[in-house]
Amino acid sequence: MAKFILSAFADEYAPEIDRQIEGLKTNGIGYMEIRGVDGTNISDISLEKAEEVHEKLKAAGIGVSSIGSPIGKIKLTDDFDAHLEKLRHTIKIAKILECDRIRMFSFYVPDTHDLAPVRDAVMERLGKLLEVAEAEGVTLCHENERGIYGETVEGVVDILKTFEGRIKCVFDHANFIVSGIEAFPYAFDVLCDDIFYMHIKDAGHATDGSMQIFPAGEGAGNFEATFRRLNAYDKTFYCTLEPHLKVFGGLEALEAAKHDGLVKNQFATNEEAFCAAADAIKRYL
Repeated sequence: MAKFILSAFADEYAPEIDRQIEGLKTNGIGYMEIRGVDGTNISDISLEKAEEVHEKLKAAGIGVSSIGSPIGKIKLTDDFDAHLEKLRHTIKIAKILECDRIRMFSFYVPDTHDLAPVRDAVMERLGKLLEVAEAEGVTLCHENERGIYGETVEGVVDILKTFEGRIKCVFDHANFIVSGIEAFPYAFDVLCDDIFYMHIKDAGHATDGSMQIFPAGEGAGNFEATFRRLNAYDKTFYCTLEPHLKVFGGLEALEAAKHDGLVKNQFATNEEAFCAAADAIKRYL
């Protein structure tokens, strides 16, 4: 039997760290995948700020399940040396926050369905990121995301096989779905043995035919079947709530392009959206 632990991107509740803690406690969530802190991305805060955040989280009894960094979310033509420095800084922040996991990506590529021309460049850069992280005892956790090498199942499998378990798999149903890929059973069947933790958001077609983000279970993700299958594993899975039900501060800064209408603002406030998403996933957990 598996153990499921609920975490969350609390910056979708509010930008301020104090209110993020409030949102987590209101919803009975004991962990956060920390991404935005008082309006600044986690990888860009100072070490002094990290110490301040650590004290607040410690006092509130909130743990950090992963660092929700933007590492690897750049183009292959961008300054990679500067990106390595960002990773080194992020690792220092992770250590202050007593966390040894960093969420990352596999670089924006020109065509996610023709990976051969960029494969060597992507793997070389991922290898260099790994060298830095492993030297500090930190685990890199790759999220499938639109527009990157690891958008498709094939791209994710290539990364996991190339680095033989050194890069871990973060499974995001919605990101597969909005890329036109069946999250369950297809992507799940291929990746289930390698899933390290999950991001929890759903996606599917709205009544007008457009694609949008939904709370877990209201889209095409098939979360009930997902958790029934995962429950057969003798593992602990962190499940990071990522509502994306209302535009929140910094959303566009996290993406290479706008969300193309995927976030429909179904709720009046970010707080309502966060709580609705939390209630949805709790029904399955």
